[in-house]
Amino acid sequence: MLKILVRLYLVTIVAYAGSIFLIPELILHVFHDRYIAYNQDQARGVQRLIVNQFHLKHRDSWPQVAEALNTDFAPLSIELRRRADLDLNAEEQAHLQAGQYVVRLGEWGYYETALAPLDSEWMVVLRNPPDPADIYLLSWGITVLIGAALLGCLLFWVRPHWRDLQRLKATAQRLGEGNLAERTLISPRSNIGALAKVFDTMAADIECLLTQQRELLNAVSHELRTPLTRLDFGLVLLYDEMPPASRKRLLELVGHVRELDALVLELLSYNRLQNGQGGERVEVALPEFVDSILGSYAEELDGRGVSLEVRAEPDLPRFVLDPRLTARAVQNLIRNAMRYCGQRILLRLSVDAKGACVLTVEDDGIGIPQEERERIFQPFYRLDRSRDRATGGFGLGLAISRRVIEGQGGTLTVGQSALGGAQFRICLPRGR
Repeated sequence: MLKILVRLYLVTIVAYAGSIFLIPELILHVFHDRYIAYNQDQARGVQRLIVNQFHLKHRDSWPQVAEALNTDFAPLSIELRRRADLDLNAEEQAHLQAGQYVVRLGEWGYYETALAPLDSEWMVVLRNPPDPADIYLLSWGITVLIGAALLGCLLFWVRPHWRDLQRLKATAQRLGEGNLAERTLISPRSNIGALAKVFDTMAADIECLLTQQRELLNAVSHELRTPLTRLDFGLVLLYDEMPPASRKRLLELVGHVRELDALVLELLSYNRLQNGQGGERVEVALPEFVDSILGSYAEELDGRGVSLEVRAEPDLPRFVLDPRLTARAVQNLIRNAMRYCGQRILLRLSVDAKGACVLTVEDDGIGIPQEERERIFQPFYRLDRSRDRATGGFGLGLAISRRVIEGQGGTLTVGQSALGGAQFRICLPRGR
């Protein structure tokens, strides 16, 4: 709020100062004749008094009269000048020829110079001096204080709006974090009460829709698992009773049933993450943590002829993370690399400049096109080359991995690996 307050103050002062300079000039330009007439009336008495003092003396003593009057009328300045020495415009010359006084305006419409004819050759010039420096500074000080008073009034008026907008912002942030029951609780009498009411209605609708979606997904997933399990069990029992020629087909059917069961499990896992059902975060040593994950892949990697290399920076600190969910995310990335690599997978462990844990999984496959790199994290999205069930999976593994990492305040991104394939990069804050 301080930043907005400072900006508002500066805008107010600049606008006020600009108005002081521009508006008087505009008013003087529009009502110039009226200001001239007014100041002529104001200066006429002093000018007549001064002219009479000159006319009481002989023309030869006018310089001494001017000097004496200059002293008596200080700080006003009185000069005796020849008419030919003054830069007079046509209008001023016409007024002087008619025996009238001439006034030249200064700031704010006050006269700066008053000219009065003594005869056809000489004139007396009355000058109004500029304000002293301290008075000038005081005038600007008054301007600043007036601006501050205006700012105080604006602040008094803006503060309730700011408070309610901050509450609206905080509610939106909590809704984004998954707290769907949050509401603004802003009074209908607030100036943004109508906006808050619409926002709360929208939040209630979103909560209702997401709750219904999750309940439906949970119900369908659980209800599907029961008949799938029975079907799997029944098909296995039929294996011994089937003729040898039909057993191969039966095994294929069992594989399809188990694949569908695995998909249901993935759906349940993804739904739990959407509901924010995470695990406990503990402090772990990264090398030992990664070794425990990779141990289950050693036999499969040897069977496929794939080499997996781990490179870790020395003296890595311990990090606080959710070991179960983070392991799930890393397993998905390794499984994805095994599916599309040629012969090599590289896993790196490091710490970035901000002290965050960085884990990258790279392979020497064909990589991922630039335009597809964000889409692969969408649920059920699979690249064209992975439509084959032999390599494709369900399209949920990367979506689950990203949700797991982002749920811990980290990021999961994909880029091009120096090995030629894809590079998945996990970045997790160190935590406490």
